[in-house]
Amino acid sequence: MAAELAESPSDYVNHHMTHLRVGHGFWTFHVDTLVMSAALAAFVAWLLWLAARRASNARHPTGVVAFVEFVYEWIDTEVSAIYHGNRKFLTALAVTLFTWIVAMNTMDLLPLDAPSKLAGSLGAPFWRVLPTADINGTAAMAVFVLILVVAAGVRSKGAGGYLHEWIAAPFGSNPLLWIPNAILNLIELVAKPVSLAMRLFGNMFAGELIFMLIALLGLSVSHVTGKGLVLIAAQVLLGSVWAVFHILIVLLQAFIFMVLPIVYIAMAEEHH
Repeated sequence: MAAELAESPSDYVNHHMTHLRVGHGFWTFHVDTLVMSAALAAFVAWLLWLAARRASNARHPTGVVAFVEFVYEWIDTEVSAIYHGNRKFLTALAVTLFTWIVAMNTMDLLPLDAPSKLAGSLGAPFWRVLPTADINGTAAMAVFVLILVVAAGVRSKGAGGYLHEWIAAPFGSNPLLWIPNAILNLIELVAKPVSLAMRLFGNMFAGELIFMLIALLGLSVSHVTGKGLVLIAAQVLLGSVWAVFHILIVLLQAFIFMVLPIVYIAMAEEHH
């Protein structure tokens, strides 16, 4: 977590808040978000595949296999309490969302300066290691959830039945109420991905910023005392205290992002 002594506090924060970008305008891509998201997705997929492979040959699962089975059974129980139909796909979706988001959120617990220093040694001037602190990443996941919600509604009610609910709910099918019905349903539909994206982004962005402020606090202490060891001790102590609390945020935000899509899909398949 050691902050660079040569940097001012604003320079330090700005440096750690800057993405490695390519492109211009609307077609600007955050390379660090894309690479970290894909790499962590591949790691989680490999870990789940490895556990599934070992589970088929183990009578008494231990280690990673036992842990993955525990997570799967817990998530399946949560899904079954929300969705009462065939939940095979939704359990797989929930497992994917939870494990992937936990993996991404956990990157916030890495030493603050280590990823950027490593990236700098490889020629990258900036590198943000936390994909869920980028609104573009969380919005992309939320849009995917929105597509699944609409698809679930169409599959359950048919295209005609789904569109009929847009103009008939909640006020009825009176032609004079078609426009108010459609507006309310549009607001409800758009609010779902917006709330998903903003909640995850806001909490992880705030957590990342607090780690930076802790690093700067240690920097301020070292300036007053003139001792580098005080800087290290202050950052390790304060950072550890916040990291313990932040673990709860990491898991809670992953749980919320896992549960709400299941709730939205269950609601989409209800007939009004």
